Amino acid sequence: MFEIFALRAFSDNYIWTLIKEDEVTVIDPGDSNVVLDFLDKKQLSLTNIIITHHHFDHTGGINDLKKLFECKVFGPGAGHIEGITDPINNNQKFFISGEEFVAYTTPGHTLDHLSYFSFHQNEPLLFCGDTLFSGGCGRLFEGTPDQMHNSLSKLAALPKHTKVFCTHEYTQSNLKFAIEVEPNNIALKKKIESVNLLRKKDKQTLPSTIELELQINPFLRCSEPEVIKSAEKYSGSQLSSPSEVLGSIRDWKDNF
Repeated sequence: MFEIFALRAFSDNYIWTLIKEDEVTVIDPGDSNVVLDFLDKKQLSLTNIIITHHHFDHTGGINDLKKLFECKVFGPGAGHIEGITDPINNNQKFFISGEEFVAYTTPGHTLDHLSYFSFHQNEPLLFCGDTLFSGGCGRLFEGTPDQMHNSLSKLAALPKHTKVFCTHEYTQSNLKFAIEVEPNNIALKKKIESVNLLRKKDKQTLPSTIELELQINPFLRCSEPEVIKSAEKYSGSQLSSPSEVLGSIRDWKDNF
């Protein structure tokens, strides 16, 4: 079984670090120094790197870490990310420390985005980069609302007890927006209370679960009447599909 650590980087990034026996895997190491400090304290070396997409705060540490360790680097296979040794495509399976992972294309935030799922010891794990956040989703820098809706629908269909490991501590700000979209959501109100308590103590709010996100995340709830009503009020027009609802509330969130 993996032991999982959240290494804090920059202002709000998490570099998820998986340890099994003496093998270490890091996901989206934007800052190599954070990883090196951790490895030094644990007296371990790095075995694998997994990359979700090309943004620098997810890839910036690849080359420094590769110079120091003979590690594999799994990631999007288009050849645009320097340092990838094992290009990964949609639905491709690969193994980390003997555990099977499968990659899903999840465009929206970027066009190259991959999310990684492992049905690990009956405790499914999802590493979703900047596609799905707790209470939110990634900004649409390259993709379309339709692409993001399809990506989120793919993740929402995973087992409900799947643990969701996002790459940013955005939960508190996401929930401030979510309650504007869905002010009568009781589960959301309860989650806001618990998250506010955690953040007061500077504690992390992750991982989440698919089950919880289906209850509180407006971007996974684009067919709910209250979400549709709020999206239509913001856009000033009738919306005919869940992806149009998502596009409206994503635009709203960008300007919130």
